[in-house]
Amino acid sequence: QVQLVESGGDLVQAGGSLRLSCAASATSGSVYRINRLTWYRQAPGKLRELVAQMTTGGDKNYADFVKGRFDISTNGHKNTGYLQMNDLKLEDTGVYYCNAGVWTAVTGTRDYWGQGTQVTVSS
Repeated sequence: QVQLVESGGDLVQAGGSLRLSCAASATSGSVYRINRLTWYRQAPGKLRELVAQMTTGGDKNYADFVKGRFDISTNGHKNTGYLQMNDLKLEDTGVYYCNAGVWTAVTGTRDYWGQGTQVTVSS
């Protein structure tokens, strides 16, 4: 069984930075890794939207509204994903969710969701 736990959301002033984390964990003794990673966000009253994604091959894609400001990555062990957010704007406020394709030797690659982390940008 795999879980994704998000952290890093906070209240920050416009122009500031945050780094969100998406940590995968599996049943003790299991070998696992994040193969692909996507970050979404949902603002109040709006639909969930894609923010950034990293493919199995390591290619990175960003929504136009975050290009040049956000960076998606994973650590060397591929058990934690990140979203580095710089030059934050008021409109970046929302709940951020990670979605990861996590491989284990038992299940192969399956999709999992984090619980969400709140990012609030103030003026």
